[in-house]
Amino acid sequence: MPTVQLRIDGAAVDDWLADLSTDFPESEFRLLATQPREDDALALLEARTEDGERFVRRFEAAEEVLSSETVYQDDRLVLVQFTTVVTDLYDALRGSDNVSRYPTVLRDGWFSVTVTAPHERLSNYVSELATSDIPYHVTSLEQSHESDTLLTERQWHIVTEAVGRGYYDSPRSCSLTELAEILGIHKSAASRLLHRAEGRVMKQFAGRGSATSP
Repeated sequence: MPTVQLRIDGAAVDDWLADLSTDFPESEFRLLATQPREDDALALLEARTEDGERFVRRFEAAEEVLSSETVYQDDRLVLVQFTTVVTDLYDALRGSDNVSRYPTVLRDGWFSVTVTAPHERLSNYVSELATSDIPYHVTSLEQSHESDTLLTERQWHIVTEAVGRGYYDSPRSCSLTELAEILGIHKSAASRLLHRAEGRVMKQFAGRGSATSP
């Protein structure tokens, strides 16, 4: 079963918690648990910040926070349990029948989300994000033992290098030419390898079966 890691730009869609985190750009928020209920959601948030008092004031003043309780606080960490309205970001996850692996890390407006699920549900999640115009990019795609039959060793190597070096980021931090130089192969060979690997991954990711051509 595949595991995908995504970076999601919550601030770009005015997610209230993402917007709050942009007021504390050096701090790290970690959603430890979320439980949807009939009209709201119950969540547990850990804020790793050296400005705890200001964080608590800003957090409690957010109109999306229906109720809150500071469970723990010291000079570097605040733990708060709260109820809140369900956001578009959470709707996209829930609408695709997925559950993220906790903690979900939030820093300066960007959520780092990890989801392990069958290909069809992962594809549905990406579709939900796209339909809602929520900006995202894939930072990691890991495959279980099925990867041995999905990709050749060379294809798997170039895909993991491409992801790790930012080839799929937007904007890219590694070009195809640079990737080819790193791997010590010609640019055209790198392009062919990526094209074949991407075709197999996307067909599998979309739940349409794996490719069989070499």
